[in-house]
Amino acid sequence: PMLDSLDKSILTHLQRDSKITIKELSVHLSLSGTAIYERIRKMERKGIIQAYSVRVNKELVDLGFVVFCQIKLKEHRHEYLVKFEREVIKFSEVLECYNVSGDYDYLLKITVKDMTGYHQFLNDKLTYLDHIGSAHSTFIINEVKNTHAIEFK
Repeated sequence: PMLDSLDKSILTHLQRDSKITIKELSVHLSLSGTAIYERIRKMERKGIIQAYSVRVNKELVDLGFVVFCQIKLKEHRHEYLVKFEREVIKFSEVLECYNVSGDYDYLLKITVKDMTGYHQFLNDKLTYLDHIGSAHSTFIINEVKNTHAIEFK
């Protein structure tokens, strides 16, 4: 197996608090600091640990209006997909972008200040992209669960 139970425990602690120290981890897991450090470095080298990040409260920075926008392109030619992806990743309002199957081609997670901010984003940025056939917006009423932490069983 790629990860043993100790690696999974380390990842669980790091996902809960990426600022936890090696010393704190060694106390929690009853392992030497050197052993913990080596396991973390190994997971970083393998790409299991991709990055360390901070979660920002969107409401407190005036970006609490979250929209899921489903995009359908006019055509599915490779160059149109590549061009759309290259352009959409430049928008700071777009937190996530997925190429999906089904009725739509892309699913975007967008965060802006309010409805006016979304209207501006839609009119001034998104609709300027070539080959967009349609955009269907869903507005978040209440965030029930939002995590990037992977739970290990």
